This record gives sequence, structure tokens and C-alpha cells, in this order.
Amino acid sequence: MKLIDNHTHLNDEPFRGKELAYLERAVSLGVDQVICAGQDPEFNQRAIDLAERFDDVFATVGYCPDVAKDYDDKAEELLIKQLKHPKVVALGEVGLDYYWDESPRDVQRAVFERQVEIAHQMHLPVNIHTRDGFEDCYEILKKANLEYGAILHNFNGNKEWLEKFLPLNINFSYSGVVSFTKATDVHESAKLVPLDRMLVETDAPYLTPKPYRGKQNEPGYVHYVAKAIADLRGMTLEEVAQVTYDNTKRIYNLDKEEAI
Repeated sequence: MKLIDNHTHLNDEPFRGKELAYLERAVSLGVDQVICAGQDPEFNQRAIDLAERFDDVFATVGYCPDVAKDYDDKAEELLIKQLKHPKVVALGEVGLDYYWDESPRDVQRAVFERQVEIAHQMHLPVNIHTRDGFEDCYEILKKANLEYGAILHNFNGNKEWLEKFLPLNINFSYSGVVSFTKATDVHESAKLVPLDRMLVETDAPYLTPKPYRGKQNEPGYVHYVAKAIADLRGMTLEEVAQVTYDNTKRIYNLDKEEAI
């Protein structure tokens, strides 16, 4: 059995200096590759640095909603340079966050739209963060060219949002939230999402799944995310692992990156 954590923050402070130990523990749980998500200049560079250090770590880079207010021509120039790195496999995480509102909403929307355009120009998928902003996110993506695909990371929408986003060449990544007892909307969408559109992630060090909820999350715990989905769908863990592994390799074009 093999799994890929398609969205983790191994570049965050809790893992600093201990990345190898966490990756070895992930391997013991069947997780043999991880995609480390950037979100701002510092985290983008840390993600790239880790991808350079470890063969089985890949990176995404982007400006998340919190730092959209800092996006300018200079930032875009650096972003495009980083996107050309051979182990950067997507642009992200980018999107909208109307819960924290760290950047003005009109700025968030404009920067999100621009980064989606860049992802298309560079033939890359885009990894999307959306919190309390589904309506605007949908309107932006409906008008975008998503030829190279998109991933709604930590998808917590209900079945109605799942059905709206499905025609847009979007994939749905489930985090530890899918294991939470009261997350009934997420349970419903996880049961209904087409198997070829489903991914798993940890978003570590956040959103720890059962049975470790309340403790720090880590990449290996994507094992328990997959197990929760398997239980919801009446599948085996091995079946969910294989489906999400194959999807992740295809969507992020990992086989091509490994051949470089």
C-alpha cells in the first residue's frame, strides 16, 4: 500500500530540523511521497529547499489570501522564477479566506485570479484554499481556464458545492476533517465525489484526524484520512490508497518530475 500526502506544511516551524524523522515515520504508515505547500515568500522557499533535500518531497509555491496584499510585480517575478523549479508541481496554495480577512477581499480576488492565469500559462495545476468564500471562488474558477486542473484543498463543502465545482476540472482533497464525527457535510461529499477526483492530505501540522485529534498533525497521518474515507464509502484502506495515489501522480504530473 502506498499513499501520498498531497498537501502538508513540512516547511512549518513544528517540523524544523526534524523533517527526516517525520518522513521516516510517514513511510512506516505507507506514505512514500509528500507535497509541501508554500503560501508566502518564506514558506515557498522552505518548500523548495525541502524538495531539494529529499527525493520524495515535492513543492508548491504561491501567495495565499493572507499575503495577497503583498503581491506586486516583484513578487510575481519571483513566483514565476520559483514555478520553473523542476520539483515545483503546482501553484498554490492560493485562493480566498473570508474568515480571517487578512487582505482586503477585492485584493484577494484579484490576486487569486492573476495566479490562476499564471498557473495556466505555465501548464501547472493550481492548489486552492477557500474559507467562507465558496461563492466568489466558484465565480472566479467558472471563468478561468483550468485546462491543467485544480485542487480544492481541505475541501469542506457540502454535496451541492461538490456538484457545482465538478464540471470545472476540479479535484477534491480531503483532510482530517473527514474523520470528525460532526463534519456531516464533509462526510456526504466524500461519499459522493467521483473516485477519479478524490485526493487525501493532512494540512499538517493542522487538522489532525482521529485517532490523534487534539495532537499535532504530521504527514504520516494521511493514512488515517484515507481510512476514514474508506469507512464512509465501504471500501478498503488499500483501495482508497491506490485510487488517491494514482490521482495525485496524474494531477501533479509526478511521474514526469521524477524522470527529470
